[in-house]
Amino acid sequence: MKKIILAFSILLVGLGSALAQQMRVATYNIRQKNDHDIGNMWNERRDAVANLIKFHNFEIFGIQEAFIDQVKDLQDRLPDFKSIGVGRDDGAEKGEHSSIFYNKNRFEAIKSGTFWLSATDTKQPNKGWDAALPRICTWAVLKDKKSGKSFIFMNTHFDHVGVEARKESAKLILTKAKELAGNLPLILTGDFNVDEHNEAYFTLANSKTVVDSYTVSPRIYEPSSSFNGWGKSIKQKERIDHIFVVPKTKVSNYAILTDTYQGKFPSDHFPVIVDLSL
Repeated sequence: MKKIILAFSILLVGLGSALAQQMRVATYNIRQKNDHDIGNMWNERRDAVANLIKFHNFEIFGIQEAFIDQVKDLQDRLPDFKSIGVGRDDGAEKGEHSSIFYNKNRFEAIKSGTFWLSATDTKQPNKGWDAALPRICTWAVLKDKKSGKSFIFMNTHFDHVGVEARKESAKLILTKAKELAGNLPLILTGDFNVDEHNEAYFTLANSKTVVDSYTVSPRIYEPSSSFNGWGKSIKQKERIDHIFVVPKTKVSNYAILTDTYQGKFPSDHFPVIVDLSL
């Protein structure tokens, strides 16, 4: 009887440990705040974006296309989160941010920063290769208070024009991850502006440093493409928003969340989430 109780206790400890280490990670292009998205203005949909994040229990997520006002709006609506990131135009507040939000009750940031996707200068605002715009990658070494494990989380938004820029940006990020965090596990999120059939995608997915969480998840919810164009560009498949992880990561769920509100879309992209354990 004692052996049975001991075995059951060990099982419960193991199960508890596994659950404690599982985290929900997401990437979400929230669409920039502007004056021409008539019917989909940021002030009209910011609550829907925040409510989606809270309801689906995001714990760490990267956003793209966010201006500083949008970062602040989300911060106000998500009091359990802290954010990391700078504007790509001046390294401060100007221009789009690729910010990282993390639940401060579970995680703490050990160190963080932002670098520019460029062959010439990764420390100052500039355009790399054949990119049309300055592009950045924001990163943070985070510690999970539950498990005590640390990892590096990186979030980016690849250029929408530069073919070479996207491919070279992928290489640069993998190099930088090694420089910044050594052998710590890597989680990479972003709007990569390429689908799963593109060379830039394969630069990451076939790198052996990271794998696409989609390809290793045993459970997938993929009702449509990750870009929706305010409902006008939804495809049966096509993922341009990705979450990459190191090969040893245990991914249990992958989903593209197609939530709407009052028949409208919170953004012109759908968020992508995964449940994983390092």
